[in-house]
Amino acid sequence: METELQDFESKNQPVVEPAEEPHDEGSGKDERSLLKSDSKLSYSPLVPEDLQELEKKFAAFVRRDVYGTMGRGELLLSDKLLLGFALVTLVPIRLVVGMVILILYYFICRFCTLFAVPYRDDGQEDYAHLSGWRRVVIVQSGRFLSRAMLFTLGFYWISESFRNPDAVEKFAGENQSNEQSGEPKQPAAIISNHVSYLDILYHMSSSFPSFVAKRSVAKLPLIGLISKCLGCVYVQRESKASNFKGVSGIVTERVKEANQNKFAPMIMLFPEGTTTNGDFLLPFKTGAFLSKSPVLPVILRYPYRRFSPAWDSISGVRHVILLLCQFVNHIEVTRLPVYCPSEQEKEDPKLYANNVRKLMANEGNLILSDIGLAEKRVYHAALNGLFCES
Repeated sequence: METELQDFESKNQPVVEPAEEPHDEGSGKDERSLLKSDSKLSYSPLVPEDLQELEKKFAAFVRRDVYGTMGRGELLLSDKLLLGFALVTLVPIRLVVGMVILILYYFICRFCTLFAVPYRDDGQEDYAHLSGWRRVVIVQSGRFLSRAMLFTLGFYWISESFRNPDAVEKFAGENQSNEQSGEPKQPAAIISNHVSYLDILYHMSSSFPSFVAKRSVAKLPLIGLISKCLGCVYVQRESKASNFKGVSGIVTERVKEANQNKFAPMIMLFPEGTTTNGDFLLPFKTGAFLSKSPVLPVILRYPYRRFSPAWDSISGVRHVILLLCQFVNHIEVTRLPVYCPSEQEKEDPKLYANNVRKLMANEGNLILSDIGLAEKRVYHAALNGLFCES
């Protein structure tokens, strides 16, 4: 894949002004927007053949709905009329209702955390460790209002299925390394494929777990307090402090805590590290599997006819607008049995991660891909070059 990317880049002759120190995936530069073109990078115009070549190499991020690449494709007259009608009727209603739900939950969280002391540990601060009626109200209202938000966005029905443990064990038995241990099947983390920001709303409505978020999220209006009530793990990947544990260290501690304490919030992890178009499964990062604890795999799919809810190669604003214009949206959820690692998997996090990934791909009919966030950035940069020059 590395050679293919170099061939493609040399073919399209990117011009870089003046050279900067290259970034790596663990640095703070990772957090720049994936959907904005790099001001230091400009591509020569691409022809249709180049676009087809791009789509073959970066198939995991290609949009195939009626709105086309980056949501900028040519629309039929009927599609334009539907879009225009939804913009003046459906979108305003959904925006108002969505804001009401968000503000309502913010005030619920504010009321439940009055005079409460947040849990603090290693720079983390949250209200997920509250007990009694406060925690019950936060969780139950959060689940209900998350489902209400999905309903507002057109997800009127959610199809959920549960895989037969025997069928999963039969698949797992094909791998000698995956002999399930006899430990109690209490999951410490939920492992899910990542398709859209909508994934978070579904998981909040289903199990209300904690998530991993940038430290800046804690300071956002409305969202900041809600994220603390969720028990989000705030990370700052650019930190170089000697006492900084890093993303993997913090996540591992939280997973172990959830495994040992049933009252601790379960954590939700997207080990792919970025979103896809929903048909592929990218390589898993091992941070979710370092704790050697059981995990609960969940597979999300978003069937569509016109607009794909997947957040792959489309800007955030355009995605939200087109999502609000869609009259009906669909989500399918496949829940697998709790996966308990074998002794060999406990000693080898990469093996543990790969086996869970293969299981999810098999049960969810997903295609295994060997590309990741770095390749996604190359694809987005090339697309930005195409549309800027056209």
